[in-house]
Amino acid sequence: MQNEATQRFIREHRFDDIRELALHSKTGTEEINFPQALTQIEGRQTIEKKIPSWFQSDEIMYPSHLALEQCSSEATARYKASLLSGSSFADLTGGFGVDFAFIAPKFKETYYIEKQPALCKIAACNFKALGLHSAKIENADARDYLQQMHPVDVIFIDPGRRSDTGQKVSAIEDCEPDLIAIQDLLLEKAENVLIKLSPMLDISQALAVLKNVAEVHVVSLENECKELLFLLQKNAGNEAWITCVNFSKTGEPQKISFNRTEEKECRIDYTSQIEKYLYEPNASILKAGFFKGITRSYPICKLHPDSHLYTSSQLVSDFPGRIFQVEASSSFNKNALKIFLQGIDHAHVSIRNFPLSVAALRKKLKVKEGGEMFLFATTLADGKHIILKLMKYHAIF
Repeated sequence: MQNEATQRFIREHRFDDIRELALHSKTGTEEINFPQALTQIEGRQTIEKKIPSWFQSDEIMYPSHLALEQCSSEATARYKASLLSGSSFADLTGGFGVDFAFIAPKFKETYYIEKQPALCKIAACNFKALGLHSAKIENADARDYLQQMHPVDVIFIDPGRRSDTGQKVSAIEDCEPDLIAIQDLLLEKAENVLIKLSPMLDISQALAVLKNVAEVHVVSLENECKELLFLLQKNAGNEAWITCVNFSKTGEPQKISFNRTEEKECRIDYTSQIEKYLYEPNASILKAGFFKGITRSYPICKLHPDSHLYTSSQLVSDFPGRIFQVEASSSFNKNALKIFLQGIDHAHVSIRNFPLSVAALRKKLKVKEGGEMFLFATTLADGKHIILKLMKYHAIF
């Protein structure tokens, strides 16, 4: 797909600033295809941290910036692969092919379906480079292919989340294809259907419109929610299990599961007593709404029904979230607050269930961003507003 001069240019400039290259490139040069070269250099730089196992290869071809922006990371792709098994697998929305490339080795028969011809050509090149020689590539629309395809064990689908005008959408019915319209057909064609949806989507709303959901996986990367995965199965029970997983820079991923009935029926006591340690759950847990049941999994107490902060006198070192050591606390009484803030001119300011925004609170406190100190404003079980002076005990993200 590239001539020798273009390939050489890419190798020689793969670490260069893409903006500087674009300014000095001469698009009229016959030997070097500069637009193509710039796309490849930018693509390789983009995936250095996102898909590290591909970064060292000179053979991987890269698509447009939008396709790279929308593709999965290596960590989340590997996680999807861990959920699936069988003999035959079809990815109906192949895209750049990251999810397909990590899932396909677990199956004997694999089908990559993509409606954009350019992405199919890139996939053909990359699958060869990755040793996925048995992958069958089809340039087709997901809905059209679904109608005529033979049954497989597993279908994966990641519907497009852009409107006709290019705006991002998150509602299931606004995606392309519309999963609500084709979900029955999906389960006719496969025993298991894994759907990737926007992290902005409301999980309760999704469960209300999707049928046969056996599992929901809320996937975060370094405490940023990246994906919602819904596993549909023909023999799914009445209620889906929800798994929250967060991949950190170091160590094993944090993972915890629950069901919504147990969470709803869980009865706990709340506390207005701040102990030595404060805990904030990771992004996946907050997204999934595992607020009460987590106090049964860990020896912690919740501060308020809506605060989603927890405390304990003894350290819970394996808590799945941020852990702080409490240095001091104060009410918002003017004199008490003045004493509390003595010596603090820089701090990281956060809120949970508090009437002011972070910006407004920072202005009120007259504290600049930065430093090692954390100031956390929240509401206790008795309804009182409080501000805490914290030091991060354990950096997990």
